Amino acid sequence: MTRLFAKLRDRIGTLAVSLIAWLVLIYLVLPLAVVIAISFTTTEYLAFPPVGFTLRWYQRFLADPSYVASILLSAKLAFASTVLGFLLGVPAALVLKRASFKGIRFISNLFLSPLILPAIIIGVGVLQITDALGFARSFPAMLVGHVVIILPYIVRTTLASLDGFDMSLEEAAQDLGASGFATFFYVTLPMIKPGIIAGCLFGLIMSWIDVEVSIFNTVIAESPIPVKVFNYVQYSVDPMIAAVSAGTIYIAFILVFLLDRLVGLDKVTGQK
Repeated sequence: MTRLFAKLRDRIGTLAVSLIAWLVLIYLVLPLAVVIAISFTTTEYLAFPPVGFTLRWYQRFLADPSYVASILLSAKLAFASTVLGFLLGVPAALVLKRASFKGIRFISNLFLSPLILPAIIIGVGVLQITDALGFARSFPAMLVGHVVIILPYIVRTTLASLDGFDMSLEEAAQDLGASGFATFFYVTLPMIKPGIIAGCLFGLIMSWIDVEVSIFNTVIAESPIPVKVFNYVQYSVDPMIAAVSAGTIYIAFILVFLLDRLVGLDKVTGQK
């Protein structure tokens, strides 16, 4: 009887946890589904559930040169900041993992600190620094801000890959005559590649959807797509803005899908 009661209790607990997990998932996904559904409405105003089905708002969005320019600017910014984040973050992670001098923990926390700082603070800080240096509100200023916000993701995921890395493999390669350069590209890099890919894809996503840092460091004539949407909804709201938002959601989904296929979300979240 006691065993039957314990089994029934475990099953109820499992069902309760599953129910809560599904409710949380629906709560997170439902707003995205609503935005995507509204983008297909035939009405001139935001309507949910959508009335009819049309791609007119996507056609209007893609026919607007200013939106296309914003998308290209966002793509250029995301790729450039990710490349710089890779060039800075991977060597930093290698040093942080192997160095043992006093203060290494402080330096490690310094690299990861943008994760806990509000992005709006980073945006204001970048504006003040770039203004003092004479290139405020420009593409390089936005680039600096985006590198700051994505660098912790690349450093963190690379450090996670290095946790299971056997350093004796590098020593063996060098004992066999490999140079430091060859050891890195033929031994170290293949072993930590999943973490680097995960960090870079996270960086692309974070740069693509960023508003707070960009809005302080851009001008109206050249705005990334999240900032352009933010400015647009202050004066007008129609289904085209839902189509623009849905477009950014599609791109984020594609990047997450690639992350899962190339690396595996379970590895990224540390479950494997």
